[in-house]
Amino acid sequence: MSDSSKTDTDPPSQRPRSPRVPVNFTVELEGDTDDAKPFRVTAEAVRVSRGGATLVTDFPARAGMRVRLTPPFGRSLDAEVNGVWTDEADGRQHIGVRLLDPNGWFAE
Repeated sequence: MSDSSKTDTDPPSQRPRSPRVPVNFTVELEGDTDDAKPFRVTAEAVRVSRGGATLVTDFPARAGMRVRLTPPFGRSLDAEVNGVWTDEADGRQHIGVRLLDPNGWFAE
């Protein structure tokens, strides 16, 4: 099928904007709860892309929540939770985050 056969009614591609890379490192995850109480927990980064990450955490995150990630390298990065799900394979909560700096992990 060529691109010329696509129409404006075709659903958007589900392909990520940048490749996702499997990783395994710990990040500090911090922010404020819905009732304005600060939290700071450890999460495990399991996948990263230029502009985001998938983290495993027991913290009850919600979509739209603003958080700060501090990896074991580099500086802290502000992010927004854009997905929360339980992985069927391991039964653990995963969260997707979008880094707010347009340069993502590579920001200076």
